[in-house]
Amino acid sequence: MNNTSTALWSHIRTVQNFPKPGICFFDLTPLFMSNIGPLTDALIESIPAEQLAEVDSFVAVEARGFVLASLLAQRTGKGLLLVRKAGKLPPPVVGVGYSLEYGMDRLEMSADIAPQKVIIVDDVLATGGTLKAVKQLMDKCQHSILGASIFLDLPDLHGDLGFNIWTVLDDKTMPEAQVA
Repeated sequence: MNNTSTALWSHIRTVQNFPKPGICFFDLTPLFMSNIGPLTDALIESIPAEQLAEVDSFVAVEARGFVLASLLAQRTGKGLLLVRKAGKLPPPVVGVGYSLEYGMDRLEMSADIAPQKVIIVDDVLATGGTLKAVKQLMDKCQHSILGASIFLDLPDLHGDLGFNIWTVLDDKTMPEAQVA
């Protein structure tokens, strides 16, 4: 494990059995409170330079993906598209329903944005349900997905999603002391 991974992990709190039994929640709040520079650097370093040069906008997935995508958009001067839970955006919207580890949900985005080259940004990749739903939204709106920037990947829980996934951390880099 490198020093950046160790430093980032030291600011992540693991919460067992939240939001329901059997789920391990990774609380990034302590990381957001004092490590924005190193966090942004790590996200940018994980994405190939040619993809960063080509991207028009980062797609921010509600809710913690908003934080991460905003950091990338601000640092690179690129656009920001929001993927929100149902009922949070004014019409017209495009939406898809999907399942996640602990239930069902629906995601929506503005339907009237011209097609762009995008990088999807989210905090944790577990089963891949959220990213699959976002991919459906991107396809419906004719956006081209260059890949996805994920802060923390749990690769044993998902398969190939059909596009590039760039990660900062994965559960294999988690220090033993982090496992609660």
